[in-house]
Amino acid sequence: MHCAVISDVHANLEALEAVLEDIGKRKVKDVIFLGDAVGYGPNPNECIELLKDSCKVMLAGNHDCALTGLTDTENFNEYARLAIEWTSSVLTKPNLDVLKGLPLIKIFKKDNALLVHSTPKEPEAWHYLLTLKEAEINFHYFEQKICFLGHSHYPFIIERLLSGELITYKNNAEIGKAERYIINTGSVGQPRDKDPRACYVFIADEKIELVRVKYDIEKTQKKMHNAGLPLRLIERLERGA
Repeated sequence: MHCAVISDVHANLEALEAVLEDIGKRKVKDVIFLGDAVGYGPNPNECIELLKDSCKVMLAGNHDCALTGLTDTENFNEYARLAIEWTSSVLTKPNLDVLKGLPLIKIFKKDNALLVHSTPKEPEAWHYLLTLKEAEINFHYFEQKICFLGHSHYPFIIERLLSGELITYKNNAEIGKAERYIINTGSVGQPRDKDPRACYVFIADEKIELVRVKYDIEKTQKKMHNAGLPLRLIERLERGA
């Protein structure tokens, strides 16, 4: 595989542009998007259009499905619901139609990989995968060598050995011949692992790398403030939390 995998842009145009610029420098052939183009941030239309032009594959996330009416926002927190309401008021019909056409999962047979926003187990239920126990359960719900996912905004690489032992990597790993992997790409637009830089996954020469990219956070925050988005969402960008 030689590709970049991104997720959870959440209408953060500055972060998306910075990530795509970094990907371009690596001469990546394919860019894969795992969902949540919208929600939280101030540029939903611009981000959808840029993703559509830049990505080989686009999936739907829970915020995307909330906009299309496929997911109820009753489980969203107050700030997420307010952001969805604001996004609904500015989203154009062509971009809404793009979101409506996005699948929940995608299988790459050639690369022996599964793509999903949340988890292989019940992807439509929007579960989070945050622990090794949850990872062990989910390894039984896909047969491919690698599963790429997002949703939690916490990047990681989990390797499952033939013995069943699970090993976690924080920054990079080499793809073994017999091992299997669950890889969380982290978030482009709203990281939550206390590193405010945008995050994505780069794979080449059987190596997996979690890449961090600086972007103009203050510019995004000013846009959010002007749009009247919740202060909590504005402040968390600089903390990466």
